[in-house]
Amino acid sequence: MTIFDVNAHLHTPYSFSAFSDVDQALDMAASEGVKVVGINDFYSTDGYGAWSEGCSVRHLCPMFNIEFISLNSEDQSAGLRVNDPNNPGRTYISGKGLACPVILQGREAKLLDDVRKESNLQVEKMCGKLNAHLDAIGAGFNLDFWKIVSELTKGSVRERHLAKALRMEIETRFDDVLPVYEKIFGGVPLKSSPDNKAAVENEIRSRLLKAGGAAFVPEDPKAFLPMETVCGIIKAAGGIPTYPFLADNAKGEFTDFEGDLQKAADTLKKRGITSAEFITTRNTTRVLEDYSSYLMDEGFTVTFGSEHNTPALEPIKLRTSDHPEGLSEKLREINFRGSCKVVAHQAGLDSVDAGAEIIMKTIII
Repeated sequence: MTIFDVNAHLHTPYSFSAFSDVDQALDMAASEGVKVVGINDFYSTDGYGAWSEGCSVRHLCPMFNIEFISLNSEDQSAGLRVNDPNNPGRTYISGKGLACPVILQGREAKLLDDVRKESNLQVEKMCGKLNAHLDAIGAGFNLDFWKIVSELTKGSVRERHLAKALRMEIETRFDDVLPVYEKIFGGVPLKSSPDNKAAVENEIRSRLLKAGGAAFVPEDPKAFLPMETVCGIIKAAGGIPTYPFLADNAKGEFTDFEGDLQKAADTLKKRGITSAEFITTRNTTRVLEDYSSYLMDEGFTVTFGSEHNTPALEPIKLRTSDHPEGLSEKLREINFRGSCKVVAHQAGLDSVDAGAEIIMKTIII
C-alpha cells in the first residue's frame, strides 16, 4: 500500500485559525505534499462546502470533522483530569468522517446550534468586561463586538478573536504600542516583540482573558454538553466519535485519565469510543509511537493532526516535538491507515483498502 501524508485535524476561520481562509490552508497542504486533509472546526460544519470544493480543484482528499468540548460528570465528580489538564471532567471530543453535504437535523441540530450560541455569548460577555477594563484605565477606545463577528469570524467567535481584535486596534491607533500594552496589562510590560503578532495575541489572551485576567468570564455550564450527548450528535451527523489524546506534555507528564493507557482504552470502549487522535507537535516520537500503536492494536482507528487553532502559522506537514523534519515511517503508516478508515466511512464503507482506493482515485491528476 502506498502511504501518503495526512493532516486529519485542521481548524479554519469557521472557528479560529492561523489561516486567513480555506484556500490558504489547502494551498499550503498541496505545496507541502499533504494529500489527505481534515477540516475540524469547533461546533461548526459551515466550512464543509468550501473545503470540499477546494480539495476537489487541488486533487486533495477531504475529511469532514468537528470538535466539541463536553463534560463527563463521573470524571468531574472524581476530580479526574481527562484531556483538559486544568478542568476535571471537561473532555474534548472530535467527530471524524461526518456526512457532506450535512445531514444533521432535528433535536441534534438544535443542540449544536444552542451550544454554539452559548459559546458566542460567553465571548460577548468577555468583550463587555474587556471594554469596561479599557474604560477604567482610560485607554481611549473600545472594541465593537459585532464588528469583530462581522469582520474577523465566519459566525463562531472565540476568545482568540478578541485578542486579535485588540492587537489590531492598538496597532491602528498608536505608533508606539509598548506603553499602551503596559497600561492595559496593569503596569506589566509586553514580553513579546510587537512584530510577533501571534505571540502578542497569545500574551493578550493569557494576561487579560484567562482566569485572573481583567476580562475573564467563567464559562456557563450550558456551554458544555454531556459527553454522551456530544457522541450522539456526532453519530447523527454520520460521524465517528473520537477521543483526542494529549499524551505527554513538555515535561513528560500525562493527565490522570491518560497515564494508564490500558485503563483509558478500556474506559473509552465502554463509552462507545473506538477512535482516537493526536496533535503530533505536543508529543515525542517515542510516546506517540507507543500510544498510537497500542491503541491501534486495541482496535482503535488512529489519526493525527496539527490543529492550527492558534495565531501561529506553522507547516501543515506533521512533525513531533522532537523530530521537526516530519513523522517517522511508522507514524505515517498509522495515520494513513486510520485516515483510510475515516474516508471509507464517509463513503458508507468500512475498510482500510476501500479508503485507500478512494484516496488514490481522488488525488490522481
